[in-house]
Amino acid sequence: MPVLNRVADFADEIAAWRRDFHQHPELLFEVHRTAAIVADKLKEFGCDEVVTGLGRTGVVAVIKGGRGAGGKVIGLRADMDALPLEEATGLSYRSTVPGKMHACGHDGHTAMLLGAAKYLAETRNFNGTAVMIFQPAEEGGGGGQEMVKDGLMERFGVQEVYGLHNMPGIPLGHFAIRPGAMMAAADRFDIIVEGKGGHAARPHECSDTLLAACQVVNALQSVVARNVDPLDSAVVSVCSFKAGDAYNIIPQTAKLMGTVRTLTEPVRDLCEERIKAVVEATCAAYGATAVVDYRRGYPVTRNHPEQTDFMARVAAEVAGERAVDTGIVPLMGSEDFSYMLEERPGAYIFMGNGDTAGVHHPKYDFDDGAIPYGVSLWAKIIETAMPARQPAGAA
Repeated sequence: MPVLNRVADFADEIAAWRRDFHQHPELLFEVHRTAAIVADKLKEFGCDEVVTGLGRTGVVAVIKGGRGAGGKVIGLRADMDALPLEEATGLSYRSTVPGKMHACGHDGHTAMLLGAAKYLAETRNFNGTAVMIFQPAEEGGGGGQEMVKDGLMERFGVQEVYGLHNMPGIPLGHFAIRPGAMMAAADRFDIIVEGKGGHAARPHECSDTLLAACQVVNALQSVVARNVDPLDSAVVSVCSFKAGDAYNIIPQTAKLMGTVRTLTEPVRDLCEERIKAVVEATCAAYGATAVVDYRRGYPVTRNHPEQTDFMARVAAEVAGERAVDTGIVPLMGSEDFSYMLEERPGAYIFMGNGDTAGVHHPKYDFDDGAIPYGVSLWAKIIETAMPARQPAGAA
């Protein structure tokens, strides 16, 4: 089954929604305009129930199949928020909000799920319930976790849940997925190094905070290189170093900030333990002290095997078997759909965005040519998992 003809018929309308969202990006939980438009359209489509304010600003719609109650309950999720980034595309529909941009394609994700809702509410060619989940604050706010805490799964009886993300570098009309770890856990750390400041001409009277902090940056590279099994994956990155304001003053303090990415809980535990030990010992060797604030963020995005196999089969029906890579290597980026996959079985798939700038880049743009594939995938997941007609001989 290729791209659905009905979906292709209104792909331009979906693209128009997407471009409107692109022009009006909103951050984290402040997606009030986007959520309001989503809710209004879902009501216009005739969804059986539309709920707003879940997880602060999330929107959920319920669509019942043509046979009414009964069958499975399957959730489909899209994220709505943008990034704090100045757009540099020069597009006619570029962001109208300074310093904010849909640089990750969530405008496309939202529009495609709306398109799927329109199609499913119109056709209802399935036996069960589709739950359309529009989530705020994926970009660092943990909106997925907030929706789960707000009772998303229990309130709507979700039994399985599926997510999707566009991916530059994967050809248009292609998909990629794998069972198990799909994306990494993401943790953050702040390190405050305290030495003894003083005059740059008399360093012997000081405990040079900068020297100690520089050695910490170097020493942290040993955490992965000399502690993590080479067959496992981990990344420790120091991304910010702030200390001092003058040419001739050795500063009293320095602050380092960074991130840790891992694919398993044992490696995650190991990295946290070793970072703290390495920082404290290194600073002590240079006559300084350190305080490490290590905060765990999004967990590993882990696909469930049965649902991964199912999602791959449906993607192959939409795009063709050769267009679905079922052995993609995990990405060390993170995704808060992980919280939903911890609550219910499901899977997360990448959809090709073609040869475009990467996500989180000021020249990134979602390719509207991907819309029919994404909407068809969502629709066929519902129709395939909950067929309208029972097999011959079934009770």
